Amino acid sequence: MRILIKGGHVIDPANDIDEVTDIFVDGNLISEIGDDPELEGVEMEVIDASGKIVCPGLVDMHCHLRDPGQEYKEDIETGTRSAVMGGITSVACMPNTDPVVDSEAVVTYIKQKAKEVGYVNVYPIGAISKGLKGKELAPIGEMKFAGAAAVSDDGKPVENSALMRRAMEYADMFDMTVISHCEDMPLANGGAMNEGYMSTYLGLPGITRAAEEVMVSRDIIIAEATGTAIHIAHVSTRGSVELVRQAKKRGVRVTCETCPHYFTLTEAAVNGYNTNAKMNPPLRTDDDVEAIKEGLADGTIDCIVTDHAPHHIDEKNCEFALAKNGIVGFETSLGLGLTYLVKTGVLTINQLIEKMSVNPSRILGISKGNLAVGKIADITIFDPEKEWTVDISQLHSKSKNSPYDGFVLCGKPEYVIVNGEIAVNQGVLL
Repeated sequence: MRILIKGGHVIDPANDIDEVTDIFVDGNLISEIGDDPELEGVEMEVIDASGKIVCPGLVDMHCHLRDPGQEYKEDIETGTRSAVMGGITSVACMPNTDPVVDSEAVVTYIKQKAKEVGYVNVYPIGAISKGLKGKELAPIGEMKFAGAAAVSDDGKPVENSALMRRAMEYADMFDMTVISHCEDMPLANGGAMNEGYMSTYLGLPGITRAAEEVMVSRDIIIAEATGTAIHIAHVSTRGSVELVRQAKKRGVRVTCETCPHYFTLTEAAVNGYNTNAKMNPPLRTDDDVEAIKEGLADGTIDCIVTDHAPHHIDEKNCEFALAKNGIVGFETSLGLGLTYLVKTGVLTINQLIEKMSVNPSRILGISKGNLAVGKIADITIFDPEKEWTVDISQLHSKSKNSPYDGFVLCGKPEYVIVNGEIAVNQGVLL
């Protein structure tokens, strides 16, 4: 396929491109960048990108596709379909499936199925420990060679500090990222939401912010002592942001991420026992939201991820304490970033693209987030001014557990190109 993207505002932070120009895609590669490339007589599809942003395809380095084993919630086909509609061209899926992604066989299964039915590039994340049990290391090297992009016990913390140290040292030998789910389980103590006024008002058991911050501190200390790298998942509190900020100043090899719900919502969203606002870590306070925005603005927080966590309606339509944690996020993440960060002046649109494409690619060590000539053509085109209203019934995920129903957002992908092929055309999935 040959595609000419004409007259768009191309923003590619990886190559310092920020100008109105054309991009020519030949086959699955970016062939030329520049005004009016010499293409006379060449048959091609022309995309008029006037007034739109053209950027590297978004990369979501933290999501749950529920496949294998929980396909009633989501599977690789429906999950990647939802992702591409959100402008995401590459995802990294977490290992808490059934069976757990803790072997070459399961990594291979995910990659093969994604190749057959997926709409985007899928990078499996292997488990740190066998069965996510925190007892012994999974075969990290074996999973790396099978195609795993990183390791994590996401959904559960690695409570044994010695095991976490061994994982960080061993993964470092393979140049793999270790992604830490930071939660001290005894401190969390089975809580259902943030500990504070709202939990008291609703009569729900609370989760102290210390449950997150204690483990963030531990993993930073281990990384500093060993000289290895650590990536902190779904940062949600002011204390965690400050711990990472100070560690970076000391030269610790630490990176971190947050999710749109941590800069757009507070614990007030739980009022009325709204289970679509139940997640882990829980929604925090106004002060924490401000701290997350500050961390994004000053570079402390490297990435914005969705933590897309689909659940069947029966797993949310129940008592709050029994409801599953998590929300779907693929199709709302770009709009939330543009509306709550760019429109409010927290980030520039270039910085947003960097955190949603360039930095996740760098941390995972994958060749994405880049529009250089010769690179695979993964491209997202969107109008940052176009308003739309979230309607959860129209989401392409199997699950509809989102707290954003009815929200008016700015910016929705109009064209998405994956591996040189148009996957979304004028907002319609092909």
